[in-house]
Amino acid sequence: MSRIVPVAQRFFRKYPFITNSVVYGSLYVGAEYSQQYVSKRWKPLSEEPEPIDYATIGRYAVMGTTIYAPSLYVWYKWLDRTYFGTDKNIIIRKLLLDQFILTPYLLTAFYVGMSLMEGSEDIFLELREKLLPTFIRSCCFWLPVQALNFRLVLPQYRIIYMGICGFIWVNILCWTKREGIKDQSLRTKPNVTR
Repeated sequence: MSRIVPVAQRFFRKYPFITNSVVYGSLYVGAEYSQQYVSKRWKPLSEEPEPIDYATIGRYAVMGTTIYAPSLYVWYKWLDRTYFGTDKNIIIRKLLLDQFILTPYLLTAFYVGMSLMEGSEDIFLELREKLLPTFIRSCCFWLPVQALNFRLVLPQYRIIYMGICGFIWVNILCWTKREGIKDQSLRTKPNVTR
């Protein structure tokens, strides 16, 4: 076990982008798998457990590895270069930028990207219905998490810290995604706008 840490540190130093993408994507997949396992497998003995939906897990793998991890990597490199330090004012700037610039982009990418991969007729339906409630949940979760991140976590470990917190967040996101669409008639109509 003592050899794993130095090897991991060497990979993070030598290949930070790839290592962070793989780790973050794996945590994303783990979150979706845990959600499915709990919701589909933990049933009363009288009910038959449902199979795990590996296609959905694959979509989360794509989202976590190719969309979220690279976006976070580039974002935090820029943020740390632009706003260097752990001064209270710097942390507040980072928190506000992170929550009000990065988060809307990531939530949009999530809902639209997942809808595209699912083949939805109206790829913006979930975004329209779930963006605001998801953003509010995000503020409650991420603002304290990011305060700790910007104050205590070394820059080279930010994506991993974010991945671990992301594991918890993606469980929240998976649950939010599974919530039904309010207006079921809109689900099947293409190009519906409100």
